[in-house]
Amino acid sequence: MEIEETRIQAAYARRQDDVRYSWFSPGHLFMVQERERAVLALLAQHGVVRLSTVKILEIGCGTGYWLREFIKWGARPDNITGVDLLPDRIATARQLSPEALSIWCGNAANLFFPDATFDLILQSMVFTSILDPAVRHQMAAEMVRVLKDDGLILWYDFHVNNPWNADVQGVKKQEIYRLFPDCQVELQRVTLVYPIACMLAPYSWLICHLLGKIPWLRTHYLGVIRKGGSSGDIISTVPRA
Repeated sequence: MEIEETRIQAAYARRQDDVRYSWFSPGHLFMVQERERAVLALLAQHGVVRLSTVKILEIGCGTGYWLREFIKWGARPDNITGVDLLPDRIATARQLSPEALSIWCGNAANLFFPDATFDLILQSMVFTSILDPAVRHQMAAEMVRVLKDDGLILWYDFHVNNPWNADVQGVKKQEIYRLFPDCQVELQRVTLVYPIACMLAPYSWLICHLLGKIPWLRTHYLGVIRKGGSSGDIISTVPRA
C-alpha cells in the first residue's frame, strides 16, 4: 500500500495548476454545470432532497470543491467530512472551506471512523487514480463499512482509459459490481468527451448538449450504491426523508 501511496502522490504533483480545469475554460464550465444537474437529479430520484441533516463523507476530497458544493446545496458544514492523502491539498481545502468542516489527511483504504457513521459518501475521480486492485477493493470495503445501512454511496468516475495519462485507469461497470459485491448498484453514463467539450463549448453549448446525449461519447459513470441485494441489481426508487 505504501508503494501505491507514493505513486499517487507523485502523479498528483504532476497535475498541479492544469489550466484545462479553470472555471474560465468554457469546456470545463460546461462539464461542471452538466454534472451538477445530473448529480442533483440523481439524488432527488433517490429521495435525497434535503441535506441539512445528512452526514456526508468525501474520500479523496482534494482541495474541497465537492465539500463546498454540498454546502451550496444545503448541507451543514459541521455534518461534512473530507479525507485526502495529500497534505498540500488538505491545507488548501482548509483555507477555502468553513472552519466547521472536518478535513483530514489520511488514506481512504484505512478510514478511522466507526462503522455506520455516514448517510452519504462520495467518491469522485478517486478510483481511477488507484492502479493497485487490492487497494481499490480495500477502499470500497471501507466505504461500505462506514456507510449507514440506509445510506448512499455516490460514484462519479471514468469508465474509459486516458491514452495520454498512464497514471489513471478507467473503472468498468463489472469491476464496480465486484468492488461492491453485496450492494445494489445503479450506473448511468454521463459527461461528454472532454476534448470535444473544450473544442466546441466556446462556440455552442447546444451542440455540446446534443453530443452529450450520445452514450458512446460519454466518458464517466455516475451512480448510486446501497447496502444489500446482489451485485449489479438496479436500485428501486424509494423516497427518503
